[in-house]
Amino acid sequence: MAEKNYDFRARHWEYHKPGRRDPRRRAGKNELMITPEWQIGFDADEKSIAAIAARDFRDYLETSMNLSLRITREKGPKVIWIEVSPKVKKGFVIEVKADRVTVSAAEDKMTFRGTIHLEDIMNLEEAPVLQFGRLVRKPLYRIRSVHSGSGIDNYPDSELIAMLHAGYDEIELFMVDFDRNRLGYCDFNDIIKRAARYGIGTFLFNYIRTYVHPDEAGAQEKFDKVYGEVFRRYPGATGIGLCGESLEFPSRDPATTGKPHRESVVDGIPDTRPSPGWYPCRDYPAYIQCIERAVHKFKPDAEVQFSTYNWGYAPFELRKKFLANYPKNVSLSVCYEIFSQRRLEGLHTPVMDYTISADEPGYYFTSECEEAHKRGIMLNGNVNTTGIAWDFGCVPLVPAPEKILRRDLNLRLAAKKWKVERHYATHHYGWWNNVAADLGKWTSWEDFEPDYDELLTKIAVRDYGKKAAPHVRTAWKKWSEAMNHYIASNEDQYGPWRVGAAYPFIFQPNISRTMANKEIRFPTAPHAHFGGGIVKTFYTPYENAEQSPGFLRYPAELRSLNRMLKLWNQGLEAAAKAVKNADPAKRDEAKRLEALGHFIRNSVVTTIHIKEWWRENIAMQDSATVKEADKHLDRIEALAYEEIENAEDTIPVVEFDSRLGWEPSMEYVCDKWHLEWKIRQVHSALTEIAAYRRMLHLHLQK
Repeated sequence: MAEKNYDFRARHWEYHKPGRRDPRRRAGKNELMITPEWQIGFDADEKSIAAIAARDFRDYLETSMNLSLRITREKGPKVIWIEVSPKVKKGFVIEVKADRVTVSAAEDKMTFRGTIHLEDIMNLEEAPVLQFGRLVRKPLYRIRSVHSGSGIDNYPDSELIAMLHAGYDEIELFMVDFDRNRLGYCDFNDIIKRAARYGIGTFLFNYIRTYVHPDEAGAQEKFDKVYGEVFRRYPGATGIGLCGESLEFPSRDPATTGKPHRESVVDGIPDTRPSPGWYPCRDYPAYIQCIERAVHKFKPDAEVQFSTYNWGYAPFELRKKFLANYPKNVSLSVCYEIFSQRRLEGLHTPVMDYTISADEPGYYFTSECEEAHKRGIMLNGNVNTTGIAWDFGCVPLVPAPEKILRRDLNLRLAAKKWKVERHYATHHYGWWNNVAADLGKWTSWEDFEPDYDELLTKIAVRDYGKKAAPHVRTAWKKWSEAMNHYIASNEDQYGPWRVGAAYPFIFQPNISRTMANKEIRFPTAPHAHFGGGIVKTFYTPYENAEQSPGFLRYPAELRSLNRMLKLWNQGLEAAAKAVKNADPAKRDEAKRLEALGHFIRNSVVTTIHIKEWWRENIAMQDSATVKEADKHLDRIEALAYEEIENAEDTIPVVEFDSRLGWEPSMEYVCDKWHLEWKIRQVHSALTEIAAYRRMLHLHLQK
């Protein structure tokens, strides 16, 4: 049955999936099977997190394991006992004996992490089975934060509990003004209080601007009135995140324009110097320090964090000078993969924005972490470990777990080497409870790691069934390999990768009596956080000083993308076999994996087509003869019809899974309506193509 838009939310919030239990599974020699005689107990206040954890675990056993247990307040035999213990210094300890199971946590909020870990173990075993013995789990990271996976700043209790089950313990809230995000009014304090009930912190992602230079008379008072007021109003917030592009100020550094980027012109001529939001200005540390003082005046324990996302491209010496003056009581956020240097057939093709395709950290990340660590600056990794990025902007997961795992393991090393102990796990595209979330959880324990190959197989069996699991593993491996050939350029990630097969194909010659710009606004919901504003529809290379020009890159990129397409199709064939072999109760989940692969495959096709489209449009307009131009026009016309077919082929999968084609900050961009819109747009382009063909032959008319 076809899903309606937003139906996916019901699945997103289903943190206890029914039918997890395999009735054939029996307890082994060193294992305990929980049976109906057991109870779940705690000796704590009813409003405590331990009480919430106990009742949540009871619901899990009933929903997922078909096992109904009573709640007790007395410790005794055959009781799963949940407690806060002074003997536990960090995390939690689980002790399993023949007549009792004890979850002892260092603090109240860790009790919930402990019972969720029991769920994770039982889910992988597909039975309420635990190994005898004592296991210690200490979180490797202080915080793993996410944005909502169901909509911008959409945090009902179901979202909060679901994200905890997925392994995240802090939420991010966009703040453009007091009690306002980009969607309008937002009751921040209500969200903060409800999150705290589950032990979840709330971090404010700042968009409030204070256009003040730190050396101005009365500057600190102005900062106090804004950033101090934030924590006077929201004392429960854990901290505030700052970023260059949303924090431009009137810098006096002559290397910059000293103005916002939209005003950086002189008599209409662009000032080619960077604006202060995109450059490590010499007075930026003093500006950040003013914000820090304002915050800590009202809440001394709030974390103030600054992201150098916007100038990771800058030479290390410049960034080093910035860090030399950086406030020690402000944490630093560094992006894992952006600006990673790549070569493709000898050409420079650096990573321009967030991508899962780069499993190794870039030089910006490693150099900045090393220098900050030397200077005693607290570090946050901007890491995209939820398994999504701008690779395919409107999917819940890039199904390449082998690549995601390598990133997770590299981050373990970063924690050890540079104390990168806090993770901003996802940007506004949110999260989904999937294999990436599982890998994130299992790689986030101190002094413990599982056998990862065995873990991936168990996850495949859990979600798709024993017979389907080998085919799922094959699909994951092929798709992980395919991502090695992905192109992370600005024109692609702000174009066809962002909206998939719904991306428009604009005929480049401007046939117009009004001389209008050919860029068209991508249609999105009026309430969307960014909407179509972050989709560039007139495809053309966005050149960069560190990147080979587009006309040189595109032939090599097309060869790379065709290798990617071949591997992706091989993975898709394996996913189709997984559907045929899936357990009947898990077949829909296997179909969703196949639909996801199908959607991404068609996005790859669109990206190949649009690169060919640009090259043919440019070549046609540079033709020496009508015959040569006609040849290019024939190919342009053929590409238009191929893209119509590609869009039509995508409609069934977005109807099957309503999460495909949606992203929180844009809302729907590749649902059935948008695919039909794209088809109408390409038919309009075909009308222009026909007109241009007549123009080519005007000279033959008498």
